[in-house]
Amino acid sequence: MTPRLPASAAIASMLAVLISACSTVAPAPTAPPAAESRVPAMRTVLERYVSAESAQDELDSLATWPTEDGHTWLIATAKSTHRLVVYDADTGARLRDVGSEGKALGQFYRPNGIYVYGDAVFVVERDNHRVQVLSLPDFKPLGSSGDKELRSPYGIWLTETEPGELEVYVTDSFMYGKKFDEVPPLAELDQRVRRYRVHFDQAGRLRSSYAGSFGDTTQDAALRMVESIGGDPQNDRLLVADEDRRHESTLREYSFSGKYTGRSLPQDSFAAEAEGVALWTCGDEAGYWIAVDQLAPLTIFHLFDRTTLESRGSFQGETTAHTDGVALHAATTAAFPSGALFAVHDDKAVTAFDLAEVARVLDLSPACTK
Repeated sequence: MTPRLPASAAIASMLAVLISACSTVAPAPTAPPAAESRVPAMRTVLERYVSAESAQDELDSLATWPTEDGHTWLIATAKSTHRLVVYDADTGARLRDVGSEGKALGQFYRPNGIYVYGDAVFVVERDNHRVQVLSLPDFKPLGSSGDKELRSPYGIWLTETEPGELEVYVTDSFMYGKKFDEVPPLAELDQRVRRYRVHFDQAGRLRSSYAGSFGDTTQDAALRMVESIGGDPQNDRLLVADEDRRHESTLREYSFSGKYTGRSLPQDSFAAEAEGVALWTCGDEAGYWIAVDQLAPLTIFHLFDRTTLESRGSFQGETTAHTDGVALHAATTAAFPSGALFAVHDDKAVTAFDLAEVARVLDLSPACTK
C-alpha cells in the first residue's frame, strides 16, 4: 500500500512520538518530599483510562494513527517481545499485535522509538541498528535505513521539508564497557543525533540517504545518554533528551542544522530522568512542550512554553508511573473531542489524559482546546 503523505507538516504535528527506550534497568527514582522537591508544584489530572497490563512486553514508545473508518489507533513498541502493540486510542483496548523477533523486514529486534507520518510508521530497532518503515493499516514493510551508521538507536522525530520530502532525526546512544554503561569520549559525542533524508518513490518504496550526525562535545553540554527527541519547525528547534543523571538529565536545544544553541530546559526541572517529549501546538505560534520526569510512584509531566521554554506547570495522574514514551494527539477523537495525551505506565500498560482537562487544571490557553 502506497503511503498517503500529507501536503504539509500540519498533520504530522498532531502526531508525536517520543519515543524512546530506557537504557537503564535501575528502579525508577522516587519523588522527593514536597519540601525538598526540585520540580515545580504540580496538579493532579486523573487518567481517562489505564489499559490492561502486559508486563512481558516492556512497552516503550507511542504513536497515533487516525484510521480511515474514523477511529484512532495507539501504537506501542514492545521491546522484550519484539513487536508492535495496537490499542484503541479511545478505550485502551488491545486490538492486535504486529511482528515477531527477527532481522527480516516485517520483524523486529528490540523496537524502541516510533513515529507515524501519513500512512507510514517509522520504527527504530535498537538491536537491528535500523529504522524500519511500514505502511498502515496493513503493516507491510516499505524498507529500512540506517543500518550502516546506527549503532544503538533509540528515539526518532521527522519533519516534511517540502511535499513528499522528509528529514528524519534519530538518536544514537551507543555505549562502551562490558556492561555498556560507559559514556564514549567527548570527541565521539558528535554522533549522538543522526540525520537522514527520506522520500517514497512512485511505487511507494522507501528511499533514504545519510546526511551526517551532530552533538555538542563540551564537558558541560555534551549529550551523554540520548533518548527522546522532538522538534518544532516554527521555531527551528529540536529538543534532545539526555537521561544521564550522573551529569544532568535535561532536554537540550538544537537547531535543525545540528547546532547546539546553549539552551536547555530550566535548571533542576527534572528530579529523575528526562524522557518522552511532545509538542502541543495551539495555533501557528502558541503551544506547550510536554516532557516526562520518569518518577515513581507517579510520573510527573512538565509543561514549558513553546517559544520561551519557561515552565508553565506540572501535573501527575493517579496511576501513571515510570513513563518512557508519550504521544500527543491534538485532533478530535470519539472519546477526546479536544485531543489526548497518551503515556506508557510502568512498561506494562498505556494510559490516556484528556487534553481539555489538562488545560483546565493548569489554566492553559483556551486556544489549545478549540
